[in-house]
Amino acid sequence: MTKLNQILAVEKGVKSDVQRKVTDAYHQIQKAPLLSGLSRTYQPIDDEGERLPPESTRVQVQAEEVLKGVGTTLTRLFDVTATKDWANCEAKASVRVDGEVLLEDVPVTYLLFLEKQLTDVYTFVSKLPTLDPAETWSRDEATDTWRTDPVKTTRTKKVPRNHVLAEATEKHPAQVQVYNEDVVVGYWTKVAFSGALPQRRVNELLTRVQKLQDAVKYAREEANGTQVVDRKIGDKVFTYLFG
Repeated sequence: MTKLNQILAVEKGVKSDVQRKVTDAYHQIQKAPLLSGLSRTYQPIDDEGERLPPESTRVQVQAEEVLKGVGTTLTRLFDVTATKDWANCEAKASVRVDGEVLLEDVPVTYLLFLEKQLTDVYTFVSKLPTLDPAETWSRDEATDTWRTDPVKTTRTKKVPRNHVLAEATEKHPAQVQVYNEDVVVGYWTKVAFSGALPQRRVNELLTRVQKLQDAVKYAREEANGTQVVDRKIGDKVFTYLFG
């Protein structure tokens, strides 16, 4: 008995071969000279006249024969595709993760859909923002976010000061240098908040996606091992169309 994965293996080659042959047939019937023939003989007006040999050209392409050939070629494609599509209706397998059935009797076409979608999900999860590992984070229930420990810093203000370089005398005023001094005037207490995820959470999610991806691939291979019944559809179609 033929299996679905064997049909899938030959389908691409059949499509390519059929496309080439049908294209060749199309180009062939577009060449009018190949479909045309000629037979011409010459008869002089009397026995003394010049004798000329007959001329003839054979018909090289018959449209009816080309039509039959196209029908035969397409019949193979129609049969292979029908066999695959009918089998796809019956090919099913369960998706198991860690020995437990997560999805039961999933059609192979849906397994293919799952496989593609999980690739996109993996990409999305891998791009999730993560918390800065340089900080210590804890869950803040009041805001439902992550928060850092408070960090206290000072706030300073520049206060002008005078520095007497020389005292005043009877003849000279005092020499004074003005400078600014940073004076602590208060304290900042900073707490950072974030809606990102811990790296361990992202790693956990990626592991889950990978497990499900593997499980879906195993299920697809199992479903593709389903035995198929060869379908003969093409002959009926082209007997009606070209018969």
